[in-house]
Order: sequence, then C-alpha cells, then structure tokens
Amino acid sequence: MKKITVVVAALMLTFTSCVSKKKYAELENKNKEIQDLLNSATVKLNNCLTEKSAMSDQLDYLKKNNSDLINSSKELTVLTTKGAENLEKSLESLKEKDLKISRLQDALSKKDSVTLALVTSLKKEVGLNDPDINVNVEKGVVFISIADNLLFKSGSYEVSPGAKTVLGKVAKVINSKPDFECMVEGHTDNVPIKNTVLLDNWDLSVKRATSIVRVLQNDLGVDPKQLIPAGRSYFIPLVANDTPENRAKNRRTKIIILPKIDQFYDMIEKEMKSLSEEK
Repeated sequence: MKKITVVVAALMLTFTSCVSKKKYAELENKNKEIQDLLNSATVKLNNCLTEKSAMSDQLDYLKKNNSDLINSSKELTVLTTKGAENLEKSLESLKEKDLKISRLQDALSKKDSVTLALVTSLKKEVGLNDPDINVNVEKGVVFISIADNLLFKSGSYEVSPGAKTVLGKVAKVINSKPDFECMVEGHTDNVPIKNTVLLDNWDLSVKRATSIVRVLQNDLGVDPKQLIPAGRSYFIPLVANDTPENRAKNRRTKIIILPKIDQFYDMIEKEMKSLSEEK
C-alpha cells in the first residue's frame, strides 16, 4: 500500500495583550489534540494495512486449500459449504478493511490537497521572486513571511502606503477561503525601543500585528472573525541579532494561514472509533 505521510500544523504561538493566555492555551491544546489524532490515525492505518496483508495471506491459503481438496478427490466437484462460507466471509472482511483504509487515506489526502492548493494560490498572487516575501509550508501550516521594510518604517507600527499592495494580494487569497483563519505575528530585532509611546519590543510587535489586522479588515475586506493578531517580540529570531543585516532579517511580519481542519478530521475520528469498536 502507498505510505501516507501525515503532516499537521504545529501552532506554538505566544500571545500578548491582543491574544489572551486562555485563547493561546486553547489553540495550543487544539493543535496537540489534532497532532495526537493524526498520530493515532497513522497507527490505526498501519494496523489496518497489516491486517489486510494477513487476511490476503489467509485468503490465498483458503483458495489453495480448496484447490488441493478438489484435485485430490474426484468425488468433490465443488467447494464444501463450510469452505465456501469461510471464503465468502474472508472476502467480505477484506473489502470492509479496504473501504476503511480508503476513507482514512481520502481524509488525510484532502487536507494535504487543500494545503497545496492554498500555497499555489498564494505564490501565484504574491509572486515567487521577491526576496522580501517568503511562502512556505511547515508541518502542514502555510506561512507567509514579509520583511519589515515592505510594511513599516523603522521603529514605527504605522503601515506604509505601499504595504497595502502586498497585503491586498494576501487578502485576496484569505477572502477566497472563508473557512480559514489568519494569524498575523509581529517580530522585531533585539534593539531596545527608544520611544515614549512604545513600552518595549513586545509592545512594538503587537501593535504592528494589530495594524496589519486593521488594514486587512478595514481596507481589504477580510472578515475579522478570521483574523488573529499576535506579537512575538525578538524571542524567535531567524538568525542571530549580531549584525545590522541579521537584525533586518529578524524584523518581519509572519502571516499564518490556518485551515479549520476539524472538518477534515471528522471522517478520521469516525473511522478510528469504528475500528476501535471492532477490536
């Protein structure tokens, strides 16, 4: 059987004043539950594949046994009633296992297909050759990383006019996916803030995230129910904050596209329960 690789979104997010600890804990618990569910589904799927192989061997044995019986006895021209019933039951059981495996594969493949389609749409809209914009997939979740210089002036959380062009492309994809959520993460370098308005880098990262969220909602028509702002300060750098070039890389806004994957796992959960009941 074709080996299935299951990738799930890992949402290790630290929310500040705009995202409550309770909301963050809920998202983190949800992500863990989904990861556990996928791991269990993979185990169940592998067990099904093993059982299917064993039943196939049993079926081959029954066929050979009946064939030998026919060849060794001229009086027997048909399978015994009991042998025929066992063979029929084996065939039916094998078909049921095939159906369950197919459903599990369809559910997992559907999630992967949606993620792939989303990445394709984003890369088509945003563009592939801009070094300041990066679209990729990590653990089944789609990430868009936008360099700080495209969105804000240094030390500011006011979105620049030119940023709306880039954000408009992202909004177009988000608006086409009403069942998806969009988390906006602000990231800074480790240079202390020298500003009477901003308290620290936490404050700057959060205000930048909320500024982007407001543009997406107010100017670009994204449903606010899909939007989640978060600030990460300078604690998740891409590279060490030891040179001006590296600090520039760490100043970025990360937009995370989160499919509401509960609907994709309903099928998996039902099949897992069905398989458990058969044990």
